Amino acid sequence: MTVIPFPGPSGASAAEGMPLLRLQNVESAYGPIKAIRGVSLQVQRGEIAAVLGSNGAGKTTILKTISGIIDPRRGTIEFQGAHIAATDPAAIVRRGLVHVPEGREVFALLSVRDNLLMGAYTRSDADAVARDLELVYGYFPILRERAGQDAGLLSGGQQQMLAISRALMANPELILLDEPSLGLSPKLTKEIFEIVVRINRERGTTILLVEQNANMALNASDYGYVLENGRIVMEDSCERLREKDDIKEFYLGMKDAGVRGERRWKKKKNWR
Repeated sequence: MTVIPFPGPSGASAAEGMPLLRLQNVESAYGPIKAIRGVSLQVQRGEIAAVLGSNGAGKTTILKTISGIIDPRRGTIEFQGAHIAATDPAAIVRRGLVHVPEGREVFALLSVRDNLLMGAYTRSDADAVARDLELVYGYFPILRERAGQDAGLLSGGQQQMLAISRALMANPELILLDEPSLGLSPKLTKEIFEIVVRINRERGTTILLVEQNANMALNASDYGYVLENGRIVMEDSCERLREKDDIKEFYLGMKDAGVRGERRWKKKKNWR
């Protein structure tokens, strides 16, 4: 198949070497409960970055804060060099940042095709939208087969494919992808991760991935962050993270003989 890249959003540019996305000392809360505490991370253009962590660590809150669903209490968020903290989510989408939420959240009573076209609601280039519709059908042929079917009748895996494709229809520079493996079989999870990597490599779409399946995330991503209790406690290239004893023990289930159950990074207090 001939690869035709999605063009970047008009006017989108970034200084060479400048992170596409940068968070500095970001804090967010749900009422009195502080969910993320001084989180700093950055995502380089063209890479897949992963945030790993246990359930309740604050991973989803990071994505919701970036996409404008939650306003941060403090800290800065920059996307393509512009400050976007507490910006209206629709304006953030127009800047080229799209959020694929946990649990898919497709429009159940709309057809698959209409869901995809909803992803392109910020665009006025009808010919390019039609071309991009064909491109996402190329990634997920089942969506072409089910184009006229209500999205709520799709299986969980097909809905995840639809949610990712709907995001691509916005022609984004950056996709925030929240728990794509949630509720899916290992076979479907593997298939979806393979296509996520293809989208990144073939289209150059930058991806910030939140995932509990550490093995899949580390194999698919370039750089990783480990989140514990709302704080980044470890970061490195995914190649090096896979070799760290803490990651092997607590996320990959590879416990060495004689190693105690206490998490070593908590003992060292690596967080800021």
